[in-house]
Amino acid sequence: MEHATSCIRYKIKLIIMKRLKIIRKFIAIPLVAILAYACQQTPEAKQENQTQAMQQPKYAADVPEFLLTPDKVETDFLGDLEFFDGMPSEATVKKTYDFLDLSRGVETFLNGMPATSTYAMLEGLKKEGLEPGDLGITEDLLDARGLLLTAQSTTPYALAEIDLKNGPIVVEIPGPVLGILDDAFMRYVSDIGLAGPDQGKGGKYLLIGPDYEGDIPEGYFVAKSTTYRNWLLMRVFVKDGDLKGSTKELKEGFLCYPLAQANKPPEQKVYNLSGKQFNTIHANDEHFYEELNAVIQYEPAGAFNPELVGLFASIGIKKGIPFAPDARMKKILKDAAAIGNATARSIAFSPRNTELYFYPDRQWYTSLAGGHDFMNNGELVLDDRIMFHYAATGITPAMAMPKVGTGSAYAATPKDANGNYLDGGKTYKVTLPAPIPVNNFWSFMVYSGQHRSMLETDQKSAGLDSNSPTIKPNEDGSYTVWFSPEAPEGHEGNWIQTMPGKSNLTILRLYGPLEPWFDKTWKPGDFELVE
Repeated sequence: MEHATSCIRYKIKLIIMKRLKIIRKFIAIPLVAILAYACQQTPEAKQENQTQAMQQPKYAADVPEFLLTPDKVETDFLGDLEFFDGMPSEATVKKTYDFLDLSRGVETFLNGMPATSTYAMLEGLKKEGLEPGDLGITEDLLDARGLLLTAQSTTPYALAEIDLKNGPIVVEIPGPVLGILDDAFMRYVSDIGLAGPDQGKGGKYLLIGPDYEGDIPEGYFVAKSTTYRNWLLMRVFVKDGDLKGSTKELKEGFLCYPLAQANKPPEQKVYNLSGKQFNTIHANDEHFYEELNAVIQYEPAGAFNPELVGLFASIGIKKGIPFAPDARMKKILKDAAAIGNATARSIAFSPRNTELYFYPDRQWYTSLAGGHDFMNNGELVLDDRIMFHYAATGITPAMAMPKVGTGSAYAATPKDANGNYLDGGKTYKVTLPAPIPVNNFWSFMVYSGQHRSMLETDQKSAGLDSNSPTIKPNEDGSYTVWFSPEAPEGHEGNWIQTMPGKSNLTILRLYGPLEPWFDKTWKPGDFELVE
């Protein structure tokens, strides 16, 4: 019996051992395969598998592709930008900060121009010996020796600085002038004279600054400015061709003094600016930023738009802190001024906004498309402001919106009929069809493509107007004006001199424009190249 039991146990053991062999055989095959696959994996593949496992957190978001920054981004302006999972590399940080400082420097140049233009105007007067309150007047008209943006040589100018830092200032006007007062950012403060509250009858103006909280006496036309320094510009009307007599009235009747001295005004100082070499135009290089800094330091902190002040501060122009750029920033600002200047010239001389052009088939355009504040349906049109302040001065609603028969209309072009820049070494002609729609008179003036002031030639006036005794109409009543280095034979009285190798910006002015100008049924001819 025991022998039989032992035999059964032995057989059962053999069966179990055979089955275990089979099981081990089938288990070993996938284990070997797994081990072989694991051995074949590269370290990079292992890292990727581990990364994938790590990138699948329990609380995973469905992140849109447009939120992600690749590890390498290619750009046209800055080249390759590199990142580690969105974190910029040291090289990328340097590139972007350099670009940021450069772009802000350019924007400061373009948007700080109203301030530097006013500053340059007032400093130009100061260099000629004028203190605030003194009157400078072009008694014998202006010529190209005085640098003043797109000024004219037809009527006398009178200029003065009004500084309100130490209290209100009184300005007395004797009679009819066309005047404006602009603040340190060349923003409109008040009209004075014909377009002002005195309506050309003369009177006393009380100008008060941003800090004044005292009483305002009666008997004045009151205007308040948000800045200390202000620029007074007046045009004198010449009566019956009497230039000396017309300026004499203003010289003898103009007074500017502090309100505190109203009972005993000091003697008025008057300077003749005619024939003087002086400059009132802001810098086009890195010195521009020094001019702007001088404005920021002198004026009250709240005088300007906070966002603009923040832009200026981002490149180191900050009130109460010395402007001292390091070597890196000096280099950047030098480039920024160069780019800003080139940009302003592109906007002023080759505007891409088709709405600025008076006619679809002419080169004539306006430098003041919108209102005096450059606003359009809630938008401050930046390029319009840049264009105006790079080429012109003096902001007033009266200039921006002339009425039929009054005020002035302006059309400018630096190009001929084919869209090529005017070359002072060539001969051109422009014809104004009859009848020319003006209530008073019309004029052409040529300005330097460099400094935007009157073109330096051997002609004192740098232009021609319909009051000239030498100008002659064509048989049909139209007028043809010639532009060239030498007077074309037979057209000497209708000739404006230009200079070889020099560009120019020509401005057509209509004084007292009539309805055909406004409805555009009258069109001036383009510059025609005469071979």
